[in-house]
Amino acid sequence: MYRIIDYRREKVNIPARVETIEYDPNRSTWIARLCYRDGERRYILAPLGIRVGDTVMSGDNVEINLGNTLPLRLIPMGSLIHNIELKPGKGGQLVRGAGGVAQLMGGQGNYFQVKLPSGEVRLIYKDCRATIGQLSNLDHQNISIGKAGRKRKMGIRPTVRGVAMNPVDHPHGGGEGKAPQGNPHPVSPWGQLAKGYKTRKKKKSSDRFIVKRRK
Repeated sequence: MYRIIDYRREKVNIPARVETIEYDPNRSTWIARLCYRDGERRYILAPLGIRVGDTVMSGDNVEINLGNTLPLRLIPMGSLIHNIELKPGKGGQLVRGAGGVAQLMGGQGNYFQVKLPSGEVRLIYKDCRATIGQLSNLDHQNISIGKAGRKRKMGIRPTVRGVAMNPVDHPHGGGEGKAPQGNPHPVSPWGQLAKGYKTRKKKKSSDRFIVKRRK
């Protein structure tokens, strides 16, 4: 069953005790079940080092402790954070995978510079909230799938190379030997360029908030 994760952490100034640290088949990091003082229970992404029995809170007047959520303007510079909002109140959208961690670099008026796991430095509004700490399950990147059958159980079917197909099936297909025929540039089965071709729409791009690109 799908576990509903509380990315917004909207129950402010209400202490919550960590009841369990659980595995979630729908994501790479562990999740923690919180029991709030008013009796409500919610799941959050479990930070690295959090333990059963710990207390976490969300709000403006909370301490800088592991698992606590507060606005960027109240977090000390250099702190490690995760589950970062892009719009105040919308809920965390950045840094939610296993072992993920971002760093709060500095401020520029109403915006703060945040260094993301990819190396990208981005400006984020001061009232956007983030959670203190690094996400759990650091060993996720070291997992070896081991066999094709396990990949099939994950719902992923085999991938056939375009150059191994016939010309009727793929632009790279056909030819004598292993020479791709026709278009010399790598393309999708439907002819769209596959490497370096920008597909982002220019309606409301957030590129203006990028200080340093990950490339």
